[in-house]
Amino acid sequence: MTNRIAADPTSETPLGRFLRDRRSKLDPAVLGFPLERRRTPGLRREEVAQRAHISPTWYRFLEQGRGGAPSPEVLERLARALLLNEVEREHLFLLGLGRPPEVRYCKDQGVTPRLQHLIDALYSSPALILTSVANVAAWNRAAASVMYDFGILAPEQRNLLRIVFLDPRARAMQDNWQDVGRYLIGLFRANIARAGTAGEAAPLVEELRQASAEFREMWDDNDVCSFPGETLKHIRHPLLGLLAFEYSTFAIDGRVDLSMMIYHPATSADAQRITSLMQT
Repeated sequence: MTNRIAADPTSETPLGRFLRDRRSKLDPAVLGFPLERRRTPGLRREEVAQRAHISPTWYRFLEQGRGGAPSPEVLERLARALLLNEVEREHLFLLGLGRPPEVRYCKDQGVTPRLQHLIDALYSSPALILTSVANVAAWNRAAASVMYDFGILAPEQRNLLRIVFLDPRARAMQDNWQDVGRYLIGLFRANIARAGTAGEAAPLVEELRQASAEFREMWDDNDVCSFPGETLKHIRHPLLGLLAFEYSTFAIDGRVDLSMMIYHPATSADAQRITSLMQT
């Protein structure tokens, strides 16, 4: 038996091949379509069009590489109709429009045990996992010992901006507090735009604008920034004195809502001092 989906000579564009491949993998019975008189696996073109609420003719043109580029709205409908995961959805947009889709933010997914184990393995290097709105979602023992004991705070209070701007102890530990504050605000503004969480961040921004004149002034400057590359960060610890760290941030694959910050001791002496503190 010839598979007409695979053999269709008019459907040779990457987008057309991807659409045909995805629909061939869907089970008609699971999606409520009859099984009789099917010569090929998966859904028919008109069934995909029905699920996506577009015309069968337009869908056929898409598979055949005719009719021009689809709109983002059509691609979103097709992604839902074909039950695409996030990676497949992004691939669909790259094929159809040459760019990724708008971020689709999913709230409160939490930190996986694997991510927690990863930062726990960084024994003498303080490490944090932050959400796009600067909530501290996870930290390791070195971070609690050297930077801040986030565990003493209620979960809703574990926000890096709130801590840096409202807690005098955290402010005193920063070697150059003004620069740190401006950098965090610029990074925060960029992150919420990238992750689509400006609405979720609005109450926090208003709270800090009311509680801190410094935050209000820096926020109203509308600065945006990203990680500045390889740099040193200094922290004034009440027991260990001035510590120097090589500071890096990392995106977490598949999680637009999370980022990782790692502070690696700049010298072996600083690493030993941190290790000694954690062993006391």
